[in-house]
Amino acid sequence: MAYKKKTWEFRRAIEVMECHTGRYGAPGQKREKKKKPTKEDMEKVNQYTKERKARHRLRTYFYKNDYFSCLTYKVEERPPDMKAAKKDWSNALDVIRREYKKRGEQLFWMRNIEVGTKGAWHIHLIINRISDTDIILKKAWTKGKVVNQLLYEQGEYKELAAYITKTPKTDNRLKKTAFDASRNMPLPEPKEKIYLHWKTWNKIKIPEGYYLDPESVHEGENPKNGYPYRTYTLLKLGEDTEERTSSKIPKPPEKSKRRKKKGKNKRKKGRKCKE
Repeated sequence: MAYKKKTWEFRRAIEVMECHTGRYGAPGQKREKKKKPTKEDMEKVNQYTKERKARHRLRTYFYKNDYFSCLTYKVEERPPDMKAAKKDWSNALDVIRREYKKRGEQLFWMRNIEVGTKGAWHIHLIINRISDTDIILKKAWTKGKVVNQLLYEQGEYKELAAYITKTPKTDNRLKKTAFDASRNMPLPEPKEKIYLHWKTWNKIKIPEGYYLDPESVHEGENPKNGYPYRTYTLLKLGEDTEERTSSKIPKPPEKSKRRKKKGKNKRKKGRKCKE
């Protein structure tokens, strides 16, 4: 049996996922039969994947001085359904995009539209902060209040990633949710390494300047193939002092002007064609 190790490196965190695989098993070893996961198993896998992607984007594209905002609804402005709420967000997003573009700034965002069991609607928004983001949000959102606070980065955004992706399955106070994120935040690719013929996991190695987050260590079994896996996170020691300084759209490189070669494909003056 062998296992695959995937490693994602971020500014202040290293995430590791290890999973056994039958692909590199010993010669003559039979593959394990694939298990049919239950609906509950798949819901857990899908939620874990959504949280992981949100966490990776937070650790890549956002800083502690960016905004975690709440867009509320006045009672009389509450939407009749999720379709209408998404339209409200789309209208606000058009204004935000336009204002960021005017200032030559890139826009990164993640949001979760939520309606509680008592009928109250609101939108949680994570957005990269520029000098007047608070003014832009108030201009864009006309359905209620805008409440801004700086990102809270406990566990290097682990808790925030879980919060922004919550659903009625993870929070029974909610009736319905809809998560989405901007498309200009591609996910970082992990480094991969295969360990052949290992029956147990290697001991976790902690690099200098990092510590193991004990709450991140998790061992389980993949519901699809039945193989065991292990995940853990290494966090950087010391306080996070890095803040966003700019979101300016990078200028495209200037096109080099091609010089025309003199005399090429050009008939010389004063010479006539021979008859």
